[in-house]
Amino acid sequence: MTDGPLAALDAIKQATGEDGVNAIGYCIGGTLLSGTLAYMAAKKDARIKSAMYLVTLTDFTDVGELSVFIDEEQLGALESRMKSQGYLDGQAMATTFNMLRSNDLIWSFVVNNYLLGKDPFPFDLLYWNSDSTRMPSAMHSFYLRNMYQKNLLVRPGGITLKGVPIDLRAIKTPTFMLSTREDHIAPWKSTYAATQLYGGPVKFVLAASGHIAGVVNPPAANKYSHFLNDTLPASPDEWLAGTTQVPGSWWPVYADWLKQYAGPQVPARVPGDGKLTVLEDAPGSYVKARVVE
Repeated sequence: MTDGPLAALDAIKQATGEDGVNAIGYCIGGTLLSGTLAYMAAKKDARIKSAMYLVTLTDFTDVGELSVFIDEEQLGALESRMKSQGYLDGQAMATTFNMLRSNDLIWSFVVNNYLLGKDPFPFDLLYWNSDSTRMPSAMHSFYLRNMYQKNLLVRPGGITLKGVPIDLRAIKTPTFMLSTREDHIAPWKSTYAATQLYGGPVKFVLAASGHIAGVVNPPAANKYSHFLNDTLPASPDEWLAGTTQVPGSWWPVYADWLKQYAGPQVPARVPGDGKLTVLEDAPGSYVKARVVE
């Protein structure tokens, strides 16, 4: 939180002169965003003007199929493994997620590529998804035990950040939540629980498809659909029963919602004109770095 979103807010101020931002958190990044906003609420810090959560769990009562990996024996083995390395290798995390959709993400490749000798079908989203990252051991252990195992984030004062007990109910920031109907990582009915937590205005949208494809779905693709319902009953099934299904991407819905919080348009800025200096040309040399075990 300190080195991520809070540091980014300070850097944005230096680079652009802007005090306020519209923040987006994706999956675990959304969980971090919710915790950060609760901390900021306690500190009377209102620099985040709106928050969008993409396929984000905050209430971990029912985490779906991932629950098979969260028993004490497996957590202990995972922590022992991370202790020796200091991190969880990104490939291990990718394997866990692949096992949740083994027919699509494991066995289809075994049959087509290994048994039938076919060349892998080019799939841009899976190629991007394979660019995984390591999880620091302290962070990952804290996340799995306090969120998945103990579900402390939804309890007032259950989590303490920088010495401050946080409460998601104290968040008054306008909230846009996007979940996906076939998500095997963040089941949409579980993500929906957060609509009953936040203290500010909340809009919930459900997109078709899964954890990645349902989110990364530009209007030009003319794919999938999304579901809308302006009411927020306690039951996700009741919410779904009252929805209207709309063809195509959910992106325009967010764009229209954001207008009321985004402020006026500003001229395009030149990187380096603010108080932060340019480090190097985009996309940066770090994207070319390779880790050799």
